[in-house]
Amino acid sequence: MKTERHNAIRMVLGDGPVFSQDELRKKLQCRGFDVTQATLSRDIHDLRLFKGPQGYALPNGASPDDDLPSLDDVFANFGLTVRQAMNQLVLRTTTGSAQPVAAALDHERIPEVLGTIAGDDTVLIICQDQKHASRLRHRLENLLEG
Repeated sequence: MKTERHNAIRMVLGDGPVFSQDELRKKLQCRGFDVTQATLSRDIHDLRLFKGPQGYALPNGASPDDDLPSLDDVFANFGLTVRQAMNQLVLRTTTGSAQPVAAALDHERIPEVLGTIAGDDTVLIICQDQKHASRLRHRLENLLEG
């Protein structure tokens, strides 16, 4: 849960400026994370966030990939289905989870994946060709089965 919350904080900060802990708490609550001020303070410390004129931000040099969950964890928690369309895969996720799933796929540097595009509950995965897409689809289906 902590990793998912940290990823949600990164996503919230990526969506626009956040000027207070209370504003961050409310935005997290909209994403399904009901956190106390103490928990949020620990998360801010863990993520090494700083507060500047533009609101909270990740520190310089911090990678948005820090603390990303494994691909297995992401698919177990957020993945629903995967379908193939020629050299592309369409991965359905739980609502609001497409971005962390796409980030986990990108972070893994899977050779079959040329790139990903994430919406709210859908990730488009582009592969080199149908053969690579089919190979990846089988791998992702196995992850979805648990």
